[in-house]
Amino acid sequence: MPNNRLNLLSILEAIEKIKLYSSEFKNGEDFYHDSKSFDATMMQFVVIGEMIDKVDESFKTKHPQIEWVKIKNFRNIVAHNYFGIDADEIWDIIQSKIVSLKKEINSIL
Repeated sequence: MPNNRLNLLSILEAIEKIKLYSSEFKNGEDFYHDSKSFDATMMQFVVIGEMIDKVDESFKTKHPQIEWVKIKNFRNIVAHNYFGIDADEIWDIIQSKIVSLKKEINSIL
């Protein structure tokens, strides 16, 4: 699990950056209009997707509680359809889904 562990730690680091970059905002609209914070956060979503892509398939199969494919697909949306991203949807992901992903990864580690 050495490489998987490093990949999971990188995901946790990206989650912490997302939380940091979004912490001063009250809603998705305000967050979206701060282009530096929003763009930096989007990059961290790309990092999470890249790290998930590097996790072994057998490892992913052993840990189906994490929606590996869904997260990777979200990375693709961020990377390839950047201007079509809904700020409120991103805000919802930051406020709810990121927290549960962090908990799941911590429980695996």
